[in-house]
Amino acid sequence: MMRRLYAGLLGLVLLAVPALAQDASSSTDQLHDELRALAVTMETALNGGDVDALLAHVHPEVVFTTMNGDVVRGPEAIRLYFEKMMTGPDRVVESVSVDFEPDDLSVLHGDDMAIAFGTSADHYELTAGTTFDVSPRWSGTMVRQDGRWLIASFHYSTNMFDNPVLDAQRTLLSLVLGGGGLLLAILAFFIGKRIGSKRAG
Repeated sequence: MMRRLYAGLLGLVLLAVPALAQDASSSTDQLHDELRALAVTMETALNGGDVDALLAHVHPEVVFTTMNGDVVRGPEAIRLYFEKMMTGPDRVVESVSVDFEPDDLSVLHGDDMAIAFGTSADHYELTAGTTFDVSPRWSGTMVRQDGRWLIASFHYSTNMFDNPVLDAQRTLLSLVLGGGGLLLAILAFFIGKRIGSKRAG
């Protein structure tokens, strides 16, 4: 009797395990789908300059580390940062376009926290007339509250040894040094010519 009972319980467990695994897989797939939708929403909002749409998907205690090393905390601080950099009278950036590309699926920590990371193909047009393309690294931490994902932190960074701003500085330095060398050569020529003329006289 007991043997039959154990056999029956074992059969129920064996039937339940695949169903539980399938439910867990479906739940994971749903979470990743939600995270992908969030990424599309944020990319579209950033490319469209829609700060309100951006802020609608960030956590109240969000921390944003920008590419130039600024750290802003909270939605209103992010709004002020975008106004300073992109819309205010002393703005630096005229327009920007981004194309986020994750390296892999987000790393899930349970059902309510995820970490995403990857690269971005960005194009900047500055108010000074300069344009450049850059491929920064990024990482973001998302938390799930009341059935929706919010960005809790986002970090942008670029290679300090290889980036378009550094390339522009190197080019300018080369031009300055090259121009200075040419000027010195011209001065040396005329000074030598003058000394030669005095000796001949």
